[in-house]
Amino acid sequence: MLRAHLSSTSRLNLCRSSSTRLGVLSPIKKPQFCGNSQLRSLQTNSEPAQDLHEFGEQHVTKGLSRITKGIMTKGDGSWVTYDDGRKMLDFTCGIAVTNLGHSHPKVSKAAADQCMQLVHSQCSIAMHEPYLRLIEKLLPAMPHPSLDSFFFWNSGSEAVEAAIKMARQVTGKQNIISMQGAYHGRTFGAMALTKSKTIYSAGTHPLMPGVFSIPFPYWHQQNQPVNTPLSTLTEDALYQLELLLAQQTSAAETAAIIVEPVLGEGGYVPAPPEFLQGLRKICDKNKILLIIDEIQSGFCRTGTWFAIEESGVRPDILIMAKGLGNGFPISGVVSRRELTDKLKPGSMGGTYAGNAVSCAAAVAVANSMRDEKILENVQARSTELFSALNGLKYDPALNPHILDVRGRGLMVGLEFASPAATAHRFSAHAASDLPDAPPPPPHSTHSAQKGVKHPKGMAARVARKCIDKGMLILTTSVYEVIRFIPPLNVTKEEMKKGTEIFAESVREVVKEG
Repeated sequence: MLRAHLSSTSRLNLCRSSSTRLGVLSPIKKPQFCGNSQLRSLQTNSEPAQDLHEFGEQHVTKGLSRITKGIMTKGDGSWVTYDDGRKMLDFTCGIAVTNLGHSHPKVSKAAADQCMQLVHSQCSIAMHEPYLRLIEKLLPAMPHPSLDSFFFWNSGSEAVEAAIKMARQVTGKQNIISMQGAYHGRTFGAMALTKSKTIYSAGTHPLMPGVFSIPFPYWHQQNQPVNTPLSTLTEDALYQLELLLAQQTSAAETAAIIVEPVLGEGGYVPAPPEFLQGLRKICDKNKILLIIDEIQSGFCRTGTWFAIEESGVRPDILIMAKGLGNGFPISGVVSRRELTDKLKPGSMGGTYAGNAVSCAAAVAVANSMRDEKILENVQARSTELFSALNGLKYDPALNPHILDVRGRGLMVGLEFASPAATAHRFSAHAASDLPDAPPPPPHSTHSAQKGVKHPKGMAARVARKCIDKGMLILTTSVYEVIRFIPPLNVTKEEMKKGTEIFAESVREVVKEG
């Protein structure tokens, strides 16, 4: 009864009596009477940013991790600003999401305008115009004209889940084959397909059944030297697929093969066109669907609208997300009507699937990609990035420590050599891709030159130095890999600054040993 009669002012006074400064939230064990008053005090406190950060440290789940401390307050193009005034060059794009830079004016305006018209039109109740306009914009960009049936959802993981479900329903078969090193998400079905790090599924087994994997044509995965011909790697990977179909999951039981045309979380490794073409032939021969996961590589990231275009391979199902909305949550599953007409109405859906605001933002993204000649900028900046990184690779002082520079467009990885003497090749569980929490460096007989001592944890140390010098960048995979994912409209000057920060960081780590 007391709570019912308390005014908002009385509640606020009760909160303040518990702690003279609400920034010190820990003494308030059970803020039963505080509710919104706590949040109001946080907003009006004389040191709101500091107090808010402390609040976050206490109440944001420990299952999340971050590469920086502090609160990001603003994003503008290739730059982000923190609450303490730090301005950082962002070569992460929120992991390939803000492909047009932060707060792109046309995208933000499209979303704001849509907010004043219709925010939510649930897909099971009615169609809405932004959903249909988005299909209209995407149809000409599809890597094959057969891709003409669209379903929009919220996230990449959900799109993967929908693709798995669709493949099983339309084929009447159960099993799915994915790639070693693949990342497809953290939801339950997607997590079973993810093979890049054990941290993503640790403690949650048994996972979704019916999942098998083969080596991706990446020299590490086949225990070959870094200079192994791609034809050799491709031949071996396709042989392992044929063997899998003969020994573990027959074609009659296999619904789909899912593959990233550029392995993302597994090390930023482009799939050889011959490998993708080989997958297509095997799928056609065995009536298996080929799912192409372009969640990270799509939307001009690799120098074409979709990375699969390089190979000329036709997907049966194409998955996209990340750059599609430039920060607004949206993903897509695209197939052909021949397949999707087999789905029962109501088998697909979701409360926020194809949200009107996100669809409106995605329409603006598609328009801006064309109007602002983004592909031309990607190709120009890619040349500069590869030139700078290869310059480091062939520098005599650095060459022993750099194994590989690879990628497509502005999805580029640089792999450092690992120390020759380690007790184990891999950690018991590869932690996260965060520079401040790296896994112990793996060992490979081909990753070290004789007589050369390589710095331990080099990728994580270089990434940390880059951050300290004012540039956000990420590591990736269980190997020593740095990934470059700058905005696709990054300027020549920003690219130069970013590569200079990176070069300086590499030289410092090598010098420190």
